[in-house]
Amino acid sequence: MRGEVSFDAAARALMTMDASNYRRVPLGVVAPRDSDDIAAALAVCRSHGVPVVPRGGGTSIAGQATGTGVVLDTTRHLSALLDLDPASRTARVQPGLVLDALRAAAAPHGLTFGPDPSTHSRCTLGGMIGNNSCGSHSVAWGTTADQVRKVDVLTYGGDALHLSRGGWEAAPEALLRTGLRTLVDKNLALLRTGFPELPRRISGYALDALLPENGVDLARAFCGSEGTLGVVTEAVVSLVEAPRARALAVLGYADESAAAEAAPGILPYGPLTVEGMAADLVPERERGLLPRGAAWLFVETGGERPEEARARAQEIVRGADAVDGTVVADAAGQRALWRIREDASGTATRMPDGSEAWPGWEDCAVPVARLGAYLRDFRALLAAHGLRGTPYGHFGDGCIHVRIDFDLLRRAGIARFRSFSEELADLVAAHGGSLSGEHGDGQARAELLPRMYGDELVHLFEDFKDAWDPTGGMNPGMLARPARLDENLRFAVLPPEPVPGVAFAYPHDGGDFSAAVRRCVGVAKCRTTEAGAGVMCPSFRATGEEQHSTRGRARLLHEMLAGEVVTDGWRSTEVRDALDLCLSCKGCRSDCPVGVDMATYKAEFLHHHYAGRLRPASHYALGRLPEWLRIASPVSVLVNTAAAVRPLASLAKKAAGIAPERPIPQIASRTFRHWARTRPRTPAPASAPVVTLWPDTFTNHLSPGVGIAAVRVLEAAGLRVRLPRAGLCCGLTYVSTGQLDRARDVMRRTLEAVPLDAPLIVLEPSCAAALKSDLPELLGDDPRAAELAANVRTFAQALEEYAPDWTPPRLDRAVAGQTHCHQHAVLGDAAEARLRDRAGLTGALAGGCCGLAGNFGYERGHYGVSVACAEEHLLPAVRGAEAGVELLADGFSCRTQAEQLSGRRPRHLAEVLAEGLGGAGEAVPDGPGAPGGSGAGEAPGAVVDG
Repeated sequence: MRGEVSFDAAARALMTMDASNYRRVPLGVVAPRDSDDIAAALAVCRSHGVPVVPRGGGTSIAGQATGTGVVLDTTRHLSALLDLDPASRTARVQPGLVLDALRAAAAPHGLTFGPDPSTHSRCTLGGMIGNNSCGSHSVAWGTTADQVRKVDVLTYGGDALHLSRGGWEAAPEALLRTGLRTLVDKNLALLRTGFPELPRRISGYALDALLPENGVDLARAFCGSEGTLGVVTEAVVSLVEAPRARALAVLGYADESAAAEAAPGILPYGPLTVEGMAADLVPERERGLLPRGAAWLFVETGGERPEEARARAQEIVRGADAVDGTVVADAAGQRALWRIREDASGTATRMPDGSEAWPGWEDCAVPVARLGAYLRDFRALLAAHGLRGTPYGHFGDGCIHVRIDFDLLRRAGIARFRSFSEELADLVAAHGGSLSGEHGDGQARAELLPRMYGDELVHLFEDFKDAWDPTGGMNPGMLARPARLDENLRFAVLPPEPVPGVAFAYPHDGGDFSAAVRRCVGVAKCRTTEAGAGVMCPSFRATGEEQHSTRGRARLLHEMLAGEVVTDGWRSTEVRDALDLCLSCKGCRSDCPVGVDMATYKAEFLHHHYAGRLRPASHYALGRLPEWLRIASPVSVLVNTAAAVRPLASLAKKAAGIAPERPIPQIASRTFRHWARTRPRTPAPASAPVVTLWPDTFTNHLSPGVGIAAVRVLEAAGLRVRLPRAGLCCGLTYVSTGQLDRARDVMRRTLEAVPLDAPLIVLEPSCAAALKSDLPELLGDDPRAAELAANVRTFAQALEEYAPDWTPPRLDRAVAGQTHCHQHAVLGDAAEARLRDRAGLTGALAGGCCGLAGNFGYERGHYGVSVACAEEHLLPAVRGAEAGVELLADGFSCRTQAEQLSGRRPRHLAEVLAEGLGGAGEAVPDGPGAPGGSGAGEAPGAVVDG
């Protein structure tokens, strides 16, 4: 083969799970480069009797993307859009092409691919064909099967099949030889009566597509076969005309049943979507975006012009019998609302009290007219079993998603899972529904297909499977002759008790590291490469490798705890290597729908991995940076001179594990603290609010001008500024390198010394995030930790809260730059945006991660990934800024990365505002000779070391 073949523990561990409750360990993973590679892989597996599992984005929710044989990963190489023909409205695609890439290519022609599941930014066309995926626009454009014209398939037996619609005359000879036509002809009556008429009937094989009145459509019959019939090598799909303008009507209802009963009445208006969700799935901070109600319908309309789409949405609001309603016509507002809906598959995995909930009954569908009655019966069944879940989904198609708080860790809970599943299958069938309305049956529901279809039709499914795959090599255990729904549960291999000896408190997971790792359910939002998708996960976007995604790392940690594939526990080199490219940007903490916090998990792992062992040199050099800077500060001139001598700098970087491409930062000849102690002071009014300014390591030793500027602005705003005593540290660098015992010692000293009677203003976002989140999670047994964390404020937050009447200088200029990743993930930047607006600083800052990320970009071996991360958002923003545009970056790493890679250094917002105040002390350089601020003491306050 020309593609990659991986039978190592890491590759296998990454593929043990999809987004379901199931886990199966493969023998190996193959990434084919073309159809010849697929044929070669099939031939080898066939000769050894080894099963094959085709896999796309791995977001399947029923377990069908897991397997015990060889996994064919189509995402790595088979991801091309081979042709797009606007005239015929078709596209020819490879199976690993991500849906959003196809939609982006079709958009300039006014076209799109109709089916759009919430995983559109990472699901693949091959996976969508395998699962017959649908999405929110299915009321207008149907399922994937409705859009597939032709499919090229390789069977396990080695036959190359070209599938299309066109009668048995167009059927491949290889299929006819199997007796497939005879199978259909002998069972015409059963095929005509055995399938419920539902737009979302995904369960089982679509054998009715082979009826003569349906055109003997082999391509359609193949859709939804879940990799059990063959491997897709290419497909031709239809595209639909995308409306030029869209609007969103949001309708509020008293509860989900009321919303469900209203859905059929919306369909005559010809909407593009009719989506429903309840308040339990809407984060509190986003409730204000929605009209009154406890459940909502999201109804999208289209038109040639914005006013046409808006008028249609307004007509729906007027005609709907809703508690409240609103129309959102601007694109940004619609994106914000759709993001709430799309994230539900993740947010639903945690109940309001923080307990876990799981898929398994993720997408049943019933006739839309029966949806309200079905939901009431469904709620009653949940209550009867003592279970909880919050339905949401495609109300216009009668398709419901739900995560339920099954106890899948204990025998009694698993027994309840089975009994509930059996009763719910009967309930769905009684309402004339389908066990799967979108994601397929997989292992979760295939065992129950006789309850929906009856034994005779299910036996016909088995015969159909055998006609394509007589030796059973394609994804066994799915659809035909399935495994039991309570076998292969992914939780069974995890330790039954909390992992002992962990350093962090994991307050949102009951103190259990295993529960924290279980947060990752595999929805794979971390695998998205779309612009503006947030911060998570920069290393995946730079490398495209699953092991460098948040999901991939969580999978390896899961397998580390399981001990079957990854066998060395905390000493695992597989986990270490995957975490090596984690930038600890904390983006997953906010962007992951289930709140996976890989930066914390990485710190925990490194803490145990290197316990009692020699660490990498960079951990001693960069992880203990505050100590080295305190030592070097008195002799900064000597240190800076030596660092400027290339041979000496090279030796120092080699010894310290620093990337040779990186210049060594210059140390300020006078620290911020020294300036604060020695500047002229003017007593502040006794009534002035007191704030504590945190002199972080970066500001104090490397960028004192930022601290000086902040003092000027805070005092100009009428605040009385004080500094805590010297020698304190937030512990950030120790945490990021997993030196957690030392981090706790440092943080305890901080707790002892920092006054808790005033807000603590932190200028460096990464230090603020460490004090806000890491400190209370490492020192959770000390009540002062939570109190200190609650006092933390960013520069803009402090001005907004404690000097609300202050008017900042009017600067009236455009800005560019980047919001710090930790600010985005932990602190939020709304106050910064409002402060910029009040100062006349217009324009938005880029998101993402700068790639330097504290110690990461300075460590040897990380330079290439670091630059690639910077090239995604930061550097384009800086390079694209015209003369006169103010470059902003509150993080020292962001400023350093921009300067080193573009030659232009952004400034902290405090520096820009201080300059706008005018008067003495406007120019405050960093680096050598940076005492700065002559005359800065003319401000009315005083800085006092507390």
